[in-house]
Amino acid sequence: MDERQLRILRELGELGSVTAVAEALHVTPSAISQQLRLLQRSIPVPLTERTGRRVVLTDAGQALATAAVEVETALAWARRAVTDFMEQPDGEVSVAAFHSAASVFWPLLLRSLASPGRPRVTLADEDVAQDRFPALTRDYDLVLAHRLDHGPPWPRSVIATTLLHEPLDVALPMGHPLASKPQLSPQDVADEPWITVHDGYPLMAIIDAIASVANRRLDIVHRINEFTVSAETVAAGGGLALMPRWTNRPHPDVVLKPLTGVQASRDIDVLHRPERTARKAIQTVLVELHRAAAVVQDQG
Repeated sequence: MDERQLRILRELGELGSVTAVAEALHVTPSAISQQLRLLQRSIPVPLTERTGRRVVLTDAGQALATAAVEVETALAWARRAVTDFMEQPDGEVSVAAFHSAASVFWPLLLRSLASPGRPRVTLADEDVAQDRFPALTRDYDLVLAHRLDHGPPWPRSVIATTLLHEPLDVALPMGHPLASKPQLSPQDVADEPWITVHDGYPLMAIIDAIASVANRRLDIVHRINEFTVSAETVAAGGGLALMPRWTNRPHPDVVLKPLTGVQASRDIDVLHRPERTARKAIQTVLVELHRAAAVVQDQG
């Protein structure tokens, strides 16, 4: 049985004929009869009987019709609760992000939502391989993810909106012979020791592109995913590394230089499942993330 069938049974008890119920519910009599037959199949005792030209409810039918009133009332309250939840401006919103994005977006987001009546965000760091970001939308309302320009698109099961299109530069220690050049080519950097991320993470595709354009294999010495740790390693002379231009905290002993000859940039996207944005609180947080992205780019 379903809500519609219970409604028909209730109306039948009050109106006494299939035709009257059809007129009241703006459907055909045959549609009403079909729903009554479907309902009867799920109930082991008769629900209706004929008295002359009228169709009346049996005792069992009357009991079910009375229960239908309670069901409709409960469902009405449930729908109201859902509506209130969707419209709640200060509801809780869970947001996940990879480390470098979190370091710049979280402070801006928290400050923008600090006043009363604003959404309450719960934050989590999730630094995973690119193909694992969409799965995080099962656990979080919003997920900040990174994707290279030439990387595979996000699956259609999630909505993706770009917050930033961020260049990735070559990081060198202050005083390095290449630090005086305005920009660097793959040939310039191919013979240097390198600090890279682990395999499976998007930046490795740029490392592979540098090696391909320079026509030589790069000397990868260290594998470090965390950019702040990479920056310290670069500053200590451990090698060159790729660094995001805006979302990594500047290091006083590291200089960033643009890389030419290969596509060296990434999109920082916010991912979510389509149904999540029905909530007003999530819409508000999305707006604030876009505002924060503009601030990050302006400050960069």
